[in-house]
Amino acid sequence: MTAREKTEIRKTLGFIGGGQMAEALIKGMLSKKILKPGQITASDLTENRRNYLKKSFRINTTSENKKAVAGSDIIILAVKPQVISMVLEEIGPIVNSNHIIVSIAAGITIHSLEKRLPKGTKVVRVMPNTPVLVQAGAAAICKGTAAMQSDLDIVLQIFQAVGKAVVIAETLMDAVTGLSGSGPAYVFTFIEGLIDAGVREGLPRTVAQELVVQTVLGAALMCQNTGKHPAELTAMVTSPGGTTVEGLHVMERAAMRGILLDAVRAATERSRELGV
Repeated sequence: MTAREKTEIRKTLGFIGGGQMAEALIKGMLSKKILKPGQITASDLTENRRNYLKKSFRINTTSENKKAVAGSDIIILAVKPQVISMVLEEIGPIVNSNHIIVSIAAGITIHSLEKRLPKGTKVVRVMPNTPVLVQAGAAAICKGTAAMQSDLDIVLQIFQAVGKAVVIAETLMDAVTGLSGSGPAYVFTFIEGLIDAGVREGLPRTVAQELVVQTVLGAALMCQNTGKHPAELTAMVTSPGGTTVEGLHVMERAAMRGILLDAVRAATERSRELGV
């Protein structure tokens, strides 16, 4: 058996909703060769979007959600949380125990999904974040009452095609929403602040932006590739009596660490309030 045969998913997959998240997943799966274009169907109401997906990725497209479900083993619900109930009501009558229903709708619980689908439906809930759009996402995955480990493994494989994916208990999903789900916005704000700081010190904005983005990317890669604790990496940059320790002192006085703790807590609590 070749390496490709070991990773290839031998099932068909349908998207309900053909937006950016669906496009990112399609791009990732095809680039990792875990699915072929003919195995994928995307349903979308917009003709221009269907034409774009078909032309770009050579996948099957349809305007009818039921057709996407009928021709697929795995169904990814890539629609906004506000329309989940309507979509489930539409496709519920043709969903069966062989389907794997994957929801990436924020705040929609497994219980809420299962009660709207036939009893025994295999449900998997996923919380991805926006960097999946550049194949560098972070996703948390949990399974419903009828889903098996083999179903979970398939969903893991799909989301590992666009970044990192971990399995967690659903009770932790709100914390994931507050941390990695909302996290890109925290990082963007941090990047923006550093750019403004560079401009304040006289750097051209384009130069400051290039330096900051590369610095944040490089620092993240050091965390990922070395396996060292961030505190250890910080110590590597911080010389006694040097420039870095002066900057860190200001950040500690401003309680930056506490601000981050409070931000994640606030986002987590808001996720709990919005969850259904």
